[in-house]
Amino acid sequence: MSDSIGTDFISEFIKEDLASGRFSYVHTRLPPEPNGWLHIGHAKAFFIDYNMALAFGGKCNLRFDDTNPEKEDISYVEAIKRDTKWMGIDWEDREYYASDYFEYLYDMAVKIIKKGNAYVDDLTDEEIREYRGTAVADKKNITETPPGRNSPYRDRSIEENLDLFARMRAGEFPDGAKTLRAKIDMAHPNLVMRDPVMYRIRREHHYRVGDSWCMYPMYDFQHPLSDAKEGITHSLCSLEYEIHRPLYEWFIKEAEVFPSRQIEFARLNMSYTVLSKRWLLRLVQEKYVSGWDDPRMPTIAGLRRRGYTPQAIKNFVSQIGIAKTDSLVDIAFLEYCLREDLNKHALRVMAVLRPLKLIIENYPQGGGEGKVEELEAVNNPEDESAGKRKVSFSRELWIERDDFEEVPPPKYFRLFPGNSVRLRYAYVVTCTGFDKDVNGNITAVRCTYDPETKSGSSSSGAKVKGTIHWVNASDAVPLEVRLYDYLFKTERPMDVIKRADGSPGEFIDNFNPDSLEVVNAWGEAALSNAALGQSYQFERLGYFTKDPDTSQLAENEGQQVFNRTVGLRDTWGKIAKKG
Repeated sequence: MSDSIGTDFISEFIKEDLASGRFSYVHTRLPPEPNGWLHIGHAKAFFIDYNMALAFGGKCNLRFDDTNPEKEDISYVEAIKRDTKWMGIDWEDREYYASDYFEYLYDMAVKIIKKGNAYVDDLTDEEIREYRGTAVADKKNITETPPGRNSPYRDRSIEENLDLFARMRAGEFPDGAKTLRAKIDMAHPNLVMRDPVMYRIRREHHYRVGDSWCMYPMYDFQHPLSDAKEGITHSLCSLEYEIHRPLYEWFIKEAEVFPSRQIEFARLNMSYTVLSKRWLLRLVQEKYVSGWDDPRMPTIAGLRRRGYTPQAIKNFVSQIGIAKTDSLVDIAFLEYCLREDLNKHALRVMAVLRPLKLIIENYPQGGGEGKVEELEAVNNPEDESAGKRKVSFSRELWIERDDFEEVPPPKYFRLFPGNSVRLRYAYVVTCTGFDKDVNGNITAVRCTYDPETKSGSSSSGAKVKGTIHWVNASDAVPLEVRLYDYLFKTERPMDVIKRADGSPGEFIDNFNPDSLEVVNAWGEAALSNAALGQSYQFERLGYFTKDPDTSQLAENEGQQVFNRTVGLRDTWGKIAKKG
């Protein structure tokens, strides 16, 4: 996000709260649950939390809401911290864990029991859903469900509830035997308010507190009270928590704690991908991708590995804005923001993805493998300070296979018999012929060059309609290039249809099996010193970055591994300008 926040409904709410005296400061929090890696939807939420605090001179905490030990792990904590720092979010010494508040949360639950507003229930999970009406509710009409029924254990005395709750903590009951529920209203039109569960018995090892607890608080209970304990003024949440806001406020009121305020905004939905840790975890577990940091994944780690920059993500989040209603953002706009950023600083180099040999028959032959000439190339035309580099040139080069046609289609201005093109930074060459193998495949293109047409010389102004890139064959660097496409074939992967056998479809049916293509390519010599994470524009091809797999692969084959970050084509920008 940019350094400042424009007018939006959240900042207007905050201004009103400060003006009215409801709060005298602003304090927000980043509340990840450590059950997966962060994705770009979290980036939007985190930038909103963080920049709202900055905009009003406040603070922002990083708090791990780790109350569900079955799915949480320290590796997720480390991944979240790493990705948050990479995005440029600095929480300084304000790192917290809900698990540090377990004793405090227990005391708050006891306080609510003593007020007669919580009770220990013996109903099973299935029975609770049945009594509440959840089992038959249409979640799209969650506020229009007929009244539920009170649990037969709802009217236990305060003393009995206190005794049973203490025995729950002491481990006297098996998993699932009892829960602690808030006593609110089983006829409430909002299902969330129908005596929600506050604690459940689960003998699960917790990655931080070990086995010291055999019961854990539910998210809806711990979240507002953790906010209150930290003095969070504005708890900024995605829109699905809007129906939970009455419960958030109920727990704060009943516990008599700091009155944090919850404000909801629309979550990020983006085309051709899914933004849910649950679905992303399935892609990882079922080996559709290589891991959480697979460059096709919308995770922060995947985007970083693919070559995305923090600034591009910030610009994207800033420009899509903060809305109150859900919408689908075109992934092409994210790519547009990335190109806008990379174009400013990515170094230009030449590489050939699908190589075809080009032989310049009249180029002077020197000793050894022939004459090698050094030419001058621009590192970045958008940045003069990037300077220039030397590229070698000789009799045999690699060019893109698509840059030659035996029989050219109309308006084809690249190489074909008798046609001339300029070799980028070099000379004008004219095609004189080509070689084929026994199967009729073209193996080499032959041409002649005009030494008077050297780029940069006073006599270089030969008129040709096409310019192509190339790589000198004598010192080219071998590359393994991974070409990525969208993870899913359809714009809305969650919109599924029945399968051919009539069974219900699911989002995984829309997975794009062609989302990764690996090619063996050649790059100019400058790429031999490429640093991990360094962004390059392969001229005429797109933006690429060196992958960490290089170190492993290079031991055996000497190849550099590069990921295509994004192509050069900018369809979104053209559409936006027309609109």
